[in-house]
Amino acid sequence: MSETNDVNDAIKHFPRLRARTLRFGCGAPRSAQTVGDGSRALFLRSDGPEDLVTALWLSWFDESGEHHETKLADPRELLGATADSEDVPAEEKARRERAREGGTGIVGYSADDDGNRIVFTINGRLFLTDIDWNDETGAPEPHTRELAGEWLDEDPAMYTPVLNPRIAPDGEHVLYTTGSYLMLVDIGGELGDRITAVYGVSVEDEDGNPAENTWKIGLAEFVAGEEMDRYDGFWWAPDSQHVLFESFDTADEPTWYISDPADPEKPAAGRRYPRALTRNADVYLTVITLAFDENDRYAGITGNADVDWDREAYEYVAAVNWRRGHDPLVLVQNRRQTRDQVLEVAVAADGAALGTTRVLEEHANDQWIDLIHGTPAYTPDGRLVCPLNDMAADTNRLTVDGRPFTPAGWNVRAVLDVTDDDVLAVVQCAPEIASEVPDAWAGSGAASDAESLFGGHDARSFDVVSIDYNGTITPVTTDPGQWTASRGERGIVVSGRDMRSARAQMRHILGEQSATISSTAAEPGFAPNVTFTRLGKHQLYTAIIAPSPSSPYAHADKLPVLMKPYGGPGFQQVVASQSFYWEGQWWADQGFLVVTADGRGTTGRGPAWDREIFEDMKDVTLADQIEAVNALPEAVARLNADGRRPGVPMPDLDKVCMIGWSYGGFLSALAVLDAPNVFKAACAGAPPTDWTLYDTHYTERYLGLDPDVYRRNGIVQDAPGLVRPLMLIHGFADDNVTIAHSLRLSQALMAAGRPHTFLPLTGITHMTNDETVAENLLTLQRDFLRDALA
Repeated sequence: MSETNDVNDAIKHFPRLRARTLRFGCGAPRSAQTVGDGSRALFLRSDGPEDLVTALWLSWFDESGEHHETKLADPRELLGATADSEDVPAEEKARRERAREGGTGIVGYSADDDGNRIVFTINGRLFLTDIDWNDETGAPEPHTRELAGEWLDEDPAMYTPVLNPRIAPDGEHVLYTTGSYLMLVDIGGELGDRITAVYGVSVEDEDGNPAENTWKIGLAEFVAGEEMDRYDGFWWAPDSQHVLFESFDTADEPTWYISDPADPEKPAAGRRYPRALTRNADVYLTVITLAFDENDRYAGITGNADVDWDREAYEYVAAVNWRRGHDPLVLVQNRRQTRDQVLEVAVAADGAALGTTRVLEEHANDQWIDLIHGTPAYTPDGRLVCPLNDMAADTNRLTVDGRPFTPAGWNVRAVLDVTDDDVLAVVQCAPEIASEVPDAWAGSGAASDAESLFGGHDARSFDVVSIDYNGTITPVTTDPGQWTASRGERGIVVSGRDMRSARAQMRHILGEQSATISSTAAEPGFAPNVTFTRLGKHQLYTAIIAPSPSSPYAHADKLPVLMKPYGGPGFQQVVASQSFYWEGQWWADQGFLVVTADGRGTTGRGPAWDREIFEDMKDVTLADQIEAVNALPEAVARLNADGRRPGVPMPDLDKVCMIGWSYGGFLSALAVLDAPNVFKAACAGAPPTDWTLYDTHYTERYLGLDPDVYRRNGIVQDAPGLVRPLMLIHGFADDNVTIAHSLRLSQALMAAGRPHTFLPLTGITHMTNDETVAENLLTLQRDFLRDALA
C-alpha cells in the first residue's frame, strides 16, 4: 500500500481507533512517581495499544547502570477474566469522571516512603504489593495479595466501598473511606489483616432511625475534584501517627437528578450539586492522633480536634500539604476566591492545642486568585513557598517567605518538588517580558524557523525547570511540549508529549544514566499538518491545520474555515503537542481549513490576559474568535509567501463555521446566535448555555455573584436571533454540564420558532469514549456542516 493510501486509510479509521485506544493512551506509560532516592519509579501501563486494563510497573536501575522494567501487579493475574469486566463503586466512577480517567484495572496507587509497599484497588477490592529485593541479583521480587478480603466479604454493608486507599508512610497501615466511615487496615503479620472503623458520619431522624445521610467523610467534595484538582479527602502525617481528614455536609446544596429516558423503568439518580449562586457543601477538617499496641495494631484515638478557622469567611479548602518535619499546611479561600489564607494546623507544635491554626500568609486579588498545584509548601528547612498573582509584573510567580523569587515573565503553572535549594516547576514563558532564554533552549524558541512547526518556549509549551531562590532558571526539558516530572534525591522521571512524536514519552534519568520507558501505544498513522502563527491585534496564539498532502483537498485554492476552539478560561488548546491536533487533521481532510485560536481568558499568558474575561466571558471570547477569522487571509498569505509552509489553502470567509465541546460548545452556539454575519453554521457539544446551572467554584471565579452578570453572559435569551444552522449535542448522563443546558436552549429556540438540530446521547457523560458514538458524532457533524455551507 502506498504512503498516500496509508494516510488516507488512517484518517478514515481515526475516530474509532481514537476511542478504542483511549485517545492513544493505552499501552503508554503514565502516572509516574519516583520512590526512595529516585533510582526507582512506579508507573502504570496496559499491555497493548487497545488494552484498557492497566497494570502496575517499576522502572529501576541496577548497580551497573542498566535499566529494567518490572511488572509488579497485573489485574488479570489477580482477578482472571473479571478484570476485563470492571465493576467499581459509584463513588469511584464519580471520582474518575472528575479526573477524566477512562482506563480500568489499576488506575491509581499509593506507596509508602520506601516505595516497597504499594496499595491499590481493582474492581472495588483492596490489594497490597510487597517488593523484596534479591540479594544476589539485585532484582525486585514483587508479591501481591488481597488485603482484608474476608472482612469485605463478611460485612460489605459496613466495610465497602473501598475508596481512595492510602498507605501510611511507614508502610504498616492503610486508610480508606467508604464515604460514611474512615477505615484503618492493620496489615498482616501473625495476627492477620484487620479493618477498624476509626471515624464515621451518620444521620438519624427524630425517632433515631437512619435518615438521608448528606454527610461524607474522607472524600473531596464535588467542586474540589472538578475545579480545584484536589481528589483526596484525608492525609496521613509523615510520622504515620496522625491523620487529617475532611467531612462535609451537602444538605444545603440543591438536589439534581440524572435520568436515562431510554430506560423508563430505571429511576432517576439524585445527587447534590453546588449550583452557582446557591449554597456549597459545608466543609470541615478534623485531626486525630492514632494509638497502636505492642503488635503495631490499631488501639484507638488519643487525640481528636476539629480544625479551627473562619469557615464563614473562607469556605473553600483548596489545598493540603503535609511535609515531614512540619505541621500540615491548609489553603482556604473565600467564596469569591478574591482572598485566601495559608494556615498551619497545630499537630506536633509545642504549646499549641491540637487543631488550632495560625495564619502564615494572606493574599488578595480584585478578580480572583489562581490555584497553583503543589502550593503552599514548606521547604525542608521551614521556609514557606506560595504562589503570587503579580499584576504589576503580569506574571504568576512564586514567593519564599513572602519574597518573590521566580523571574518576571515565567508563569508558574505547577510546583512539582520543593527543596532547600530550588523548586521544580512547570512554567510557561512570556517572551515579551522574559526575552532572555536559557542556553539549552537556543534554536528551539520563537526566533527559530522550527517554531512554526514545533512551537516555541512560550504560552504553547509547559516546560519543566528548576528555579533556585535567587531566580536562576535551569531547564529540565529542552524541546517545547506538554511536560511534567517526578523527582527524587538522585533521579527524576520526565513525561509528556511534543510536536515531534505521536506517542507520549516517559524518561527515567539517574545521574548520567537515562532510559526511555517503553510504550506499545498505537499511533494515528498521520502527523498533523499544523502551522503555528499569531493572529490579530491581540496576537492570539493560533494553530492552522491544513489538509494532508495526500488529501484530495491538499491543492485547493480556497477552503471553508472550521474554527475549533475551547476559547474559555482555565484551559488552552494551542499547545506544542501533536495530540491536540489529530481530530483537527481529520476535519481538515474532510475539506476544511481548521483553525484553533486561544483568546483572552485562556491560560499561559499571565494574570492580566486571564482576567480580560472577568464578568464578560461571552463578549470577549466571541470577539477574539471573530478577530482570528478576520486576520486569517493575511496570515495565510504571509505563510505561503515566506516559504515556511507553502500551499496552505486560502480561507473562504463566506463559509466559516465552528465546532466545540463544553466551553467550546458554548462559544459555537454563541457564534451563530450573536455573530451570524461571520459564522454560517455551528455544532455545539455539551454547551453551558445558562451559567446559573454550572458549579460555584468555576463560574463564580469568572462571573462573580451578581445575577445580572449571569443573565448578560448566558445565551438562552439570544435564541430568537438564530438565523444560521445549529446542531446541539449532549449526553443524558453528563453530571458536569447537565443536559438541562441544551434542553433550555432548545426549548427557547422552539418557542421562538427557530429550527435547529438536537442530538441527545443516551448513557454518555461529559466524555465520549464509545467508538461508535465517537465516529458517528464526527460524521454527523461533518455532513451537517457541509449541507449548511453548500
